[in-house]
Amino acid sequence: MAAGSAAAIVLLGLGAFSLLPQQNSGESVPQARFIPVSAEAAAAPSTPRMIESGAPFSFADLVERVSPAVVTVTVEESAAPDQDASAEIPDDLPEPFKKFFRQFGNQLPNRAIPHKSVAMGSGFIIDRAGYIVTNNHVIDHSKKITVKLSDGREFDARLIGTDPATDIALLKVKSDKPLPTVEFADDRQVRVGDWVIAVGNPFGLSNTVTAGIVSSLGRDIGNGPYTDFIQIDAPINRGNSGGPTFDIQGKVIGMNTMIFSPSGGSVGIGFAIPASTIHQVVAQLKDHGHVNRGWLGVQIQSMTPDIAGSLGLKSPKGAIVATVVPGSPAAKGGFLPGDVVTALNGIAIEDSRDLTRRVAAIPAGTKAAFTVERDGKAQTLNVTIGKRQEQVASNDVPSANASMETPTQALGMGLASVNTETRRLYNLDDNAHGVVVTKVDPDSDAADKGIQPGDILLSVGNRKVSTPKDVQETLAAAHKAGRKSILLLVDGSGGQHFVALKFG
Repeated sequence: MAAGSAAAIVLLGLGAFSLLPQQNSGESVPQARFIPVSAEAAAAPSTPRMIESGAPFSFADLVERVSPAVVTVTVEESAAPDQDASAEIPDDLPEPFKKFFRQFGNQLPNRAIPHKSVAMGSGFIIDRAGYIVTNNHVIDHSKKITVKLSDGREFDARLIGTDPATDIALLKVKSDKPLPTVEFADDRQVRVGDWVIAVGNPFGLSNTVTAGIVSSLGRDIGNGPYTDFIQIDAPINRGNSGGPTFDIQGKVIGMNTMIFSPSGGSVGIGFAIPASTIHQVVAQLKDHGHVNRGWLGVQIQSMTPDIAGSLGLKSPKGAIVATVVPGSPAAKGGFLPGDVVTALNGIAIEDSRDLTRRVAAIPAGTKAAFTVERDGKAQTLNVTIGKRQEQVASNDVPSANASMETPTQALGMGLASVNTETRRLYNLDDNAHGVVVTKVDPDSDAADKGIQPGDILLSVGNRKVSTPKDVQETLAAAHKAGRKSILLLVDGSGGQHFVALKFG
């Protein structure tokens, strides 16, 4: 990211991983030494070692070993001239000059000229062949990319490919001499509280080293569905984007990409893309120059205790299917709205993000086995994964055309059929179908869950509804069966989603 731009969330980059087998540097890494001070202390869990050979612990050997592979990435781009840079002739301009400029239509000539913009970030070498990883936002819109090593060598870099969805870019340089590289750690072994060391070029200050700990794992910061970030407190700032974060062994666990900051500077909250994500993306960028992601063709949402309870499930883990795209791999594989996906190829699904990432990682044309809960029974759906494409509209059910009836009350909501009158009153689409919500009791569970007048109930208890009577009958059956809540599929301003409402 170019120094000087201001934002509440500042994009930064911290880490990368090697495409080659990990290299053994030949240097030994000091092992932890614990000295019990008492029998009780000896029996207690080990504490972090901060003293080594009688001196305070140091990261110096580690930094000396890995720093040569961390590079400065400089990007040049031409900024367009200001098209509004022309101005009217001032009234106090001497007459001879006014006469001269009248040939330009009573305006001064456009004084704007294209100017060169320079941005700086970080990166790291992952392959002796010259492959370098950085953030996509560092090199976006670049005309020329230059890479500078810590030993002063500079190279013109070629852009191999980018993946804006994960903010990862792959560069390549040519060198007559061997290039230093870094190794990657298995970020799945990273734990909250582990030491981390960040090396980068904040504000253009090359080879700046900071240290801290892993503050949290699996952070969803609203930056897309394909990355769960590692949160760290090692200070990072503008210019760290694309640089690596190392573990205590000097292996890369992630690439720093963002900081959260009200001021634009570090406040100890940084985010790194996990090494495993980088590995998957870079492998495709190296082979194809772009990333192909698997596509299932469903709209999903994470389970909640309320939704799980309404379906009679013991665990709120998994992802519930709200919509199945017609003609999609999911439709061909037998998916239905209301299915709860609990496992993919035998491995449990945690939530909707977990399912999205894992489907995206499956190559198109590959068969996958999905375990779903449907009507209280587990079954397996075998699906051939497709190639991710633009979202297809899924509302192809003919609209109901029932006559207007007296609104019905249920679960704190006023309900009416979708017909010509309700379409006009609530500005519904011609292809809308189901039961429209006409009012919501502000003290009801429906209001607490965000249901609003104009929303449409598509199904209740996984049964399609087209009239308020359908809703009442389904609610009565669920209540008689001893259910404490009921699952509704709602089509509202935010799209189709499930909501579990409590009885009473």
